Formats: sequence, structure tokens, C-alpha cells
Amino acid sequence: MTAVTVREFSYNPSAIFARVEKGETIEVTKHGDVVAVLVPPPRKQSRFDELVAQGAIRPAERNLTTRDLDQYTRINVPDDVDPLAILLEMREHER
Repeated sequence: MTAVTVREFSYNPSAIFARVEKGETIEVTKHGDVVAVLVPPPRKQSRFDELVAQGAIRPAERNLTTRDLDQYTRINVPDDVDPLAILLEMREHER
């Protein structure tokens, strides 16, 4: 953690803020006492992380590869049937 005086901060605040934007935490001191701490904002969570935190989705228990696709049951869907409608119907039956 870096410290700068109020005077140093007042001379060039944009340079101090630029350092904070890059991830640095800076203490601002006045007569040797810390009067402020500038910290970068928390990183924005990805949409995936937000959904996991909400419990809307569960992350995979292990890393999957294309070889793992062979383990899943293949369903042949006729051309005149909407696959989304089938999935939604299957979900309704699970509830």
C-alpha cells in the first residue's frame, strides 16, 4: 500500500486516481495521519458468476470436453417439431 500526502494528492489527483484504477490501494495522509484510503472498486462479476451466486445455475463439477458429449443420450427430433418446445415440456414435468 502506498501513501501520499494531501498536498501531493491535490497537485495531481488524476495521476493518483489512475494508479487506483490500475488496482493500487493508496492512503492519503495529513500530518502523518491517514485521512482517506483510495481503493479500486470491486471487480464486476461476470453474468455467469452472478447466476451462480443467485443459485439460478450450478457450475459443472468437472471440466467437460467434446468427448464427454458421447455420454449423453441422443434424441432424434423430427423436422416438424420444435426442440425448444420439447425441452420446456420436459422441464415442466420435472417440477
